[in-house]
Amino acid sequence: MKKGIVFGLTALACAFASAVSVKVDCSKPFGQVKPVNGVGQPPTLGVMNYGMFHYLKEAGIPFSRLHDVGGAFGKNVYVDIPNLFRDFDADPDNPASYDFAFTDKLLEALVKNGVEPFFRLGVTIENNVEVKAYRVDPPKDYLKWTKICEHVIRHYTEGWANGYRYRITYWEIWNEPENHPEPACNPMWNGPFESYMKLYGVASAHLKAKFPHLKIGGYGSCGFYAAAKGEAVAAANSSPRTEHFMTCFTNFLAQAKANAWPLDFFSFHSYSMPAEALRQVAWCREKLDDCGFKDTEMSFNEWLPSPDLQSRGTMRQAALIAAELIGLQNGPCTTAMIYDARCGGGNYSPLFNPLTEKPHKAYWDYVAFNELRKLGTAVACACDDKEVYACAAAKDGAVAVMIANISGKEVPLTLGLGGGKVASCRVIDASRTWEEIPLPSVLAPDTVLLVSAVRL
Repeated sequence: MKKGIVFGLTALACAFASAVSVKVDCSKPFGQVKPVNGVGQPPTLGVMNYGMFHYLKEAGIPFSRLHDVGGAFGKNVYVDIPNLFRDFDADPDNPASYDFAFTDKLLEALVKNGVEPFFRLGVTIENNVEVKAYRVDPPKDYLKWTKICEHVIRHYTEGWANGYRYRITYWEIWNEPENHPEPACNPMWNGPFESYMKLYGVASAHLKAKFPHLKIGGYGSCGFYAAAKGEAVAAANSSPRTEHFMTCFTNFLAQAKANAWPLDFFSFHSYSMPAEALRQVAWCREKLDDCGFKDTEMSFNEWLPSPDLQSRGTMRQAALIAAELIGLQNGPCTTAMIYDARCGGGNYSPLFNPLTEKPHKAYWDYVAFNELRKLGTAVACACDDKEVYACAAAKDGAVAVMIANISGKEVPLTLGLGGGKVASCRVIDASRTWEEIPLPSVLAPDTVLLVSAVRL
């Protein structure tokens, strides 16, 4: 087929495609742009090499969740309670019982780059428990474990044991304790979920009493894939394991309510595609509210749309991440952290290329979102296509709009700014990365835009 005919057919297809209308209304603010642009473990390059952390600062990353830091067993030096307190029989009141050395350096580097740690109290996942489990057994003394955590908090927020006075707001008790119905197969908690709830009850009450100004929560739920889409409609991805996640959540909320456990935030995960993940987020908010936890924040602190090696680093993945990021801003979450910001191999390193140690396309989604965060106030932004996501922010006379097209097709685009004028437009697509362009009249597939405007 001749080139001219190809262009003609493309133009014809666009002519018949439904136009996408994005309309911004700065007269309708609805709170601050939320810190949903956090990340999981940061891009360490081996122990003590934090040379990539400047990328976090440059993208305005607000939080880095400290779970699985450094790889297996927390690289034997980072964050995990067995790394910070190596002999459980030691005296928790004695500073000499603690080994803060490498975790100190990690947190110093994060804070230097403007990133607040989101501190997970517990252990790194052990993915080969079928061979042997080392650290995922329930602590043999729940109160002593809690007192160890208390001293960790004091070290990093009150200067205890030659420590620091960092702002670390969130302290998360464990991670995915319900990961598998059979304790021997559970890579996070080698015990029944009831024993985890006992730990949470002891730890949350003690830590909240000691630190009423901090936010204590958990439990890093595996998520709500099996959440019903209607009163009597089972979710398509229900299974015994995902149903187990639901049962644990229901039981946890019941026990938390009955025993008045502190629950400043509830954290949970999903690796579904954007629309489904956002449905799960909305479902979680509804259930928390129904159970009397309307003031409990939600932290969606592990998410990544359908991770796999084929999509890693692609523009398709970047577009999906941008869409979900926008959806999280528009939804009920308080905080969110993508899994994760490692510069490594495997399915879960969407932001950085381990071969070049440079950003993947998806990193620039975070640069774009940071422009909204700089303005601060979220404003109404309506989009009439469910596969095109948009959100906006404003301050004084400045407006920024972030748009992501995951529809798989070209769509004509109209942008209504309520009388505002476009000042600049930056694009992230297959061939361009954060390049300034004229505002396009057609939105190509897998394209992310950041439009800056001024109000007239």
